[in-house]
This record gives sequence, structure tokens and C-alpha cells, in this order.
Amino acid sequence: MEQKKANQDCLKTSIGGQAVLEGIMMRGPKKTALSVRLPDGSIKTEVNNTPDMKKWYKKTPFVRGIFNFFDSLKQGYVYLMRSAELGGELEEEESAFEKKMKEKLGEKYETVFETSIFVLAMCIAVGLFLFLPTYLVKLLQPLIKSSLLMTVIEGGMKLAIFFVYLLAVSQMKDIRRTFMYHGAEHKTIFCYEHGEELTVENVRKYSRFHPRCGTSFLVITLILSILVLYFVSWGSLWERMLLKLLLLPLIMSVAYECIKFAGRHDNLITRILSAPGLWTQRLTTKEPDDEMIQVAIAAMKEVIPENAKDAQW
Repeated sequence: MEQKKANQDCLKTSIGGQAVLEGIMMRGPKKTALSVRLPDGSIKTEVNNTPDMKKWYKKTPFVRGIFNFFDSLKQGYVYLMRSAELGGELEEEESAFEKKMKEKLGEKYETVFETSIFVLAMCIAVGLFLFLPTYLVKLLQPLIKSSLLMTVIEGGMKLAIFFVYLLAVSQMKDIRRTFMYHGAEHKTIFCYEHGEELTVENVRKYSRFHPRCGTSFLVITLILSILVLYFVSWGSLWERMLLKLLLLPLIMSVAYECIKFAGRHDNLITRILSAPGLWTQRLTTKEPDDEMIQVAIAAMKEVIPENAKDAQW
């Protein structure tokens, strides 16, 4: 049966999600649910209140993007770790180092550990996507006199690193399964948006490519950064790096508004805007099996508000 397309008339919902280890997190306006397929084959679902999104900096256009992005990263990491715990991935014996750290830090251990992992991940991301391309292109500056050409090469390197990384991790068995759950998440949201009953048969019909996906946000951020950074001087490596870091919140905020706009409208402009991200989702989403769709449905049902208008995008 042919997949139904995203551009059909449908409810535009704010409900979103994230694939985790053997499961899916769905985030609604009031409730957030985590559903995980346990080793015994059953589905475990946990429901929590969604963090308050009514604070001014989380709803003000061109301000909310950066705050909502880091909030999503934080929540996503928490649910990722919880899914690993439920799935038995964290049951191995603690190392001597872990035991010693727990003795010293006590109840603060989990917070310190999670913060350290988050900071390390951010440093790696900054190194790969901000510093490395700029450093490599700077080495070529004696041979390249055009700042436009240098910016294009720098942008090309960013995109190449991004896509090579996605291609590499998609070959890993566990990551591939996570990408399949990612596809189940998108299909389930589409099914709800089209007003159909949430059944495996109905969900399976829909596309795994969604314009509001985090993948699309990252791609738009990369493209916008290439355009904006044309106006940043190549005079000094560290000056350019500093300006790139200072401009990043602005670029991410604009990218967030682009995603919001594309999620609310369906026209030529939004289709062009969404195209790079939707194409990239061919790498970050895979067709799920029926058991994965069941997990997505279990999470989705817990976050749908009684009043559908509360979940309008």
C-alpha cells in the first residue's frame, strides 16, 4: 500500500518524540511518555508531566529556539538513559572508578555524571563541526584568495562530516534499530495528525519522513550557518571561531522558526525548506516492524490531550 504523504490536509500537532534504546519517548503538551520493549517482550510505559513551556523565553519567537533545543537535549538524554536502564543495558558490574566516584559524590553522582557526558558531547560537536572545518580551510588560505570559496569549502566539509557520521553510525546494529524506532515515531504522529485510529495497520501506511524532525532542524542549522558565516572575517582563526560561537544561538533560533513554519504550512516555500531535512531522514529513519509501531502507539496514546486544540502546533 502506498504511503500517505505529509502534505495532505491534517491536524498540525505539537506532539513530538524521540527514539531511544528499544523504545520511544513521546512529548505532549501536558504529559511525556516513555515506552520501551522489555527483554521479556512486554511493553513498559512510564508517564511524567511535561516541563512548563509557558515561560516567556520558551515561547517568544527568535528567542525560544535555543532554549527549547537545549531543553530537548536534556530531556532526551534523561529518557535515553532510562530506556537503557529498563532494557537492562546498565546492569553490568560497576568499575572501581565508578564505585569510588559514588562514594565521594553520593547523591550528586548521577547529576555530575550526566552533566559531564553532556559537556563532553557538546565539546566533541563543537570540535567536529565548528573548529575542524575552519582549521583545515585556514591551512589552505595561502592558496585560496576568495573568502567566498573558503566559506563554501568550509560549509562543504561540515556537511561531509555530518553525512559521513550518519552513514557510519547507521551501520551499527543498535543504532539501526533506533533509527527504525525513529521511523515508527514519525509514522505514528502522522497517523494521529490524519485523524485515524492508532492501530498498527493504520500507522504502517504513513511516511517515515516528518518536516518537524530534529534531523531537519540540524540540517537547516548547518545550511544557515554556511550562509551567515560568509560575512564573518577569515582574518584570524580564533576570531572566526569566537564569532561562530556567538552567532550560533541566533542561527539555531532562526532554524527553529523555519521548522515551526514548515510544520504549520504546506506550500512551495515550505516544501523547498523541508526538502534537505526530509532527504537526510532517509539516513536517520528506517522502516519499523510491527512490534516497534506497537511501542510508538503505546507512548502516543498517553500524551494525547483530551482537548485536541491543546496539542495544535
